[in-house]
Amino acid sequence: MQLLSPTNFSDYELLDCGDFEKLERFGKYISIRPEPQAVWPKIYSNSEWEKMAHIKFIPKSSSSGEWKKFKTMPDQWTINYNLKTNEQNKNTSQNLVFRLGLTSFKHVGIFPEQAVNWDKIYTFLKNKEKPKFLNLFAYTGGASIAARASGADVTHVDSIKQVVSWANENMQNSNLDNIRWIVDDALKFVKKEIRRGNFYQSIILDPPSFGHGPNGEKWKLEDNIAEMIEGVLQLLDTKQHLLILNAYSLGFSALVPENLLKPFANKNKSELSIGELYLNAKSGVKLPLGVWGSLQKS
Repeated sequence: MQLLSPTNFSDYELLDCGDFEKLERFGKYISIRPEPQAVWPKIYSNSEWEKMAHIKFIPKSSSSGEWKKFKTMPDQWTINYNLKTNEQNKNTSQNLVFRLGLTSFKHVGIFPEQAVNWDKIYTFLKNKEKPKFLNLFAYTGGASIAARASGADVTHVDSIKQVVSWANENMQNSNLDNIRWIVDDALKFVKKEIRRGNFYQSIILDPPSFGHGPNGEKWKLEDNIAEMIEGVLQLLDTKQHLLILNAYSLGFSALVPENLLKPFANKNKSELSIGELYLNAKSGVKLPLGVWGSLQKS
């Protein structure tokens, strides 16, 4: 099992976490947000946290809240991430630009731990001949933009129109173009792609524990993930592929993605890997942020 954490994200830093909160730096600004995985005590004191922080998210319900500002800062700002690869023994990089914002759902527009997947997708797709990439539950498009930077034909699927517009903005900020934007229920889209006979060389899906499609379709991870994976695997090119499944759900083991992906791996001689994503805090603690499984065949 592999434990993966970003190592070259200069515009992001987890400073500390504990007591069900996390203290993070996004570019120049430091936030305090809820974090259900952080069940241990904080390393830094509460006074140190509030002295450092610009903003804190105050939950008002299970799904929304408001931001309290301690210091002056904008409601929207941008950060950068440099994708890195090694081509012909030369280190090259591609700069991605993300617009961040203070939403009513505690999120700011990026999941930093996913940077390890952006690098993996970019490296896998780079220099392949016209590869096709599918991003399901795609949010603000980090993986989509990384894939497009590699030259891939990218399809981005999310159920929320405003989030897809946000991803489009990130693409343009990164000086990229021609991503196919789809506002749809992910499972319905997968079934339509199967009927169309389409295949992809790379697919990533990062489903939420709970969610809704644009027409009220209900998603519950433990109820729907097996059907989703069954469909996604029918879209995967059996000759060469990279599939990444993320699962951020309290109590989920990395053995869950292993069991879901293993039959395909055995049949198609794919390399099956599993593990956890985490963020390494400046204070010395490690914050777990979900399990993952991948299939790869070059």
